[in-house]
Amino acid sequence: MELVLLTALGVGSATVIGSVIGFVFKKISHKFSDIVLSFAAGVMLAAAVLGLILPSVEQGGKWALPLTLGGIFAGAICLNLIDKLVPHLHQFVGANNDGQVHSEKLNKVLLFVTAIAIHNLPEGLAAGVGFGSGDASQALLIAGGIALQNIPEGMVIIGPMLAAGVSPKRTFLCALITGFVEVVGTFIGYLAVSVSAAILPFALSFAGGTMLYVISDEMIPETHAHGSQRGATYALLIGFCLMLVFDVLL
Repeated sequence: MELVLLTALGVGSATVIGSVIGFVFKKISHKFSDIVLSFAAGVMLAAAVLGLILPSVEQGGKWALPLTLGGIFAGAICLNLIDKLVPHLHQFVGANNDGQVHSEKLNKVLLFVTAIAIHNLPEGLAAGVGFGSGDASQALLIAGGIALQNIPEGMVIIGPMLAAGVSPKRTFLCALITGFVEVVGTFIGYLAVSVSAAILPFALSFAGGTMLYVISDEMIPETHAHGSQRGATYALLIGFCLMLVFDVLL
């Protein structure tokens, strides 16, 4: 339980670490943030496949394949519905060509924070479900991938919020709130599979599906939107291969 607590705090604090970097470097170049985000996408892709989806197949028993496939699509559809109900970062922060945020976004700060927090909850669930499987090394790999993704997300939300007129104190508080949601999600995922081992295969694949959705729908399009496609692609491959090496060695 202590390891779960430390990991949950680590995953949640990654967003805060990213926000601190965002405060220090308010004008982070798109090329740099795209490379970091692409690397994180590769890490998350490996974590989703190696740490969640394949274990789901291995532990699903007689109905392994239907359970895993159903869980993957259930996770993706769940996030798709959330996207329709609560827009995410790229839909909220309407930046114009000079990188400034439209002033009319000011009155949507609360909804903006809510959107980020809601999208962070499934990531926390994925980290917690990984620990529920009983494989600490795989769980740490999953949590590490999620934490890496949180750092660039924390970096990129600071500049737009400050440009929209949000005070630095309130901006940092928003980052703390979104990070705390992931801590809560980690414990929910861990406790859910701990209470009932029967739901573990589906829970693993569900978490994997949410991660695949985030990678395909948000991370990869974002990293290819600023003319750095080739560098982003290689960064993704490096992240994936690095996680593969760690998985084999551990």
